[in-house]
Amino acid sequence: MSYVASRLSAVKPSASMAASMAAKALRATGVDVIDLGLGEPDFPTPAHVIEATYKAALAGETLYTAAAGTPALRKAVAEKFARENDLTYGPEDIVVANGAKQVIFNALMATLDAGDEAILPAPYFVSYPEMVKLLGGVPVIVECPANTGFRLTPQALEATITPRTKWLFLNMPGNPSGAVYSEADLKALGAVLAKHPNVLVLSDEIYEHIIFDNRKFVSFGKACPDLKDRTLIVNGVAKAYAMTGWRVGYAAGPAPLVKAMNTVQSQSCTSVAAPMQAAALAALTGPQDCVGEFRAAFERRRDLVVAGISKIEGLTLPPPEGAFYAYIGCAALIGRRTPKGTVLADDVAVADYLLAEGHVSSVPGTAYGLSPFFRISTATSDAILTEAIARIGRAVAALQPAEAAA
Repeated sequence: MSYVASRLSAVKPSASMAASMAAKALRATGVDVIDLGLGEPDFPTPAHVIEATYKAALAGETLYTAAAGTPALRKAVAEKFARENDLTYGPEDIVVANGAKQVIFNALMATLDAGDEAILPAPYFVSYPEMVKLLGGVPVIVECPANTGFRLTPQALEATITPRTKWLFLNMPGNPSGAVYSEADLKALGAVLAKHPNVLVLSDEIYEHIIFDNRKFVSFGKACPDLKDRTLIVNGVAKAYAMTGWRVGYAAGPAPLVKAMNTVQSQSCTSVAAPMQAAALAALTGPQDCVGEFRAAFERRRDLVVAGISKIEGLTLPPPEGAFYAYIGCAALIGRRTPKGTVLADDVAVADYLLAEGHVSSVPGTAYGLSPFFRISTATSDAILTEAIARIGRAVAALQPAEAAA
């Protein structure tokens, strides 16, 4: 007897979580493993956020809230969009959920019919295609190689839209590539979308504040205001405020879509836990110094990793423009033989080798829809990153050339 619904047959578990679990399993055997599989800030949640949560719980903020979130938090989210993104939304346009992932899941649950297509520029966040498939949709992958800056071009977008296209996903800065879209880039995509009025846009801007080299972040909503009635802007407190485990995401979009998403939420988890909403409120309305401090640290770590990888023959890494990942090209390693005689057939084999022999956990590019690459998180200390790069370098240096494997 099978207990598993047929719709799960095509859905894979999170690749980044799987990489982290493999690292933990190896570590449990006594091996010193550096786990760079999961992406989450290593900084503590700001003290004022923790204090506000404690006070809220003591004051009795422990009951159910409206499915869309507390009025105070939705107001703060609307004010955040106005202050930081020059976007105007009312409370009815705002929804709060248990992390940005649940925001996206609810949006897809509320809109996808069987066979509807979602365009996913690759490399993409690992959960996007799996959520689309789980909810009956069809992921349509558009490869965006390094020579395009890992960005979707208007030409590629136009060629991919069909009568079944329901959603276009954008993620900026991108996970895993760190790619950032300029205002001109977004306007060019918007010009294509203007010709296809039935296509919705999901702009995942969770890494908004982690942007490097004095770049200016521009929200898709700001760049393409004429598309506001079919754009969902997704964000949250997890990355910018070191609050991954607090599980609070939010979004702004057209009121009918938000209402449908609230219906989904009311019949699943009801709402985000009230104390967690108090925490998010404190993050958005309290001191913002931590955001800049975290960003500066992530940029310094980016520079450290880029410099280190540049010294390893066979690996490539265009400097990420944002987020806290390094999407490392490993095409030159494919076909090489490990010291144990195994030929590296693809980037999955490369990631497996780096874990088994280099004792560094990474996620293969195949999980993000674009190979051959592997992703490491740079959201850890300079010392750990320095050691990880040294281990990767030694492991790569131990490989036999491809011609020796013939």
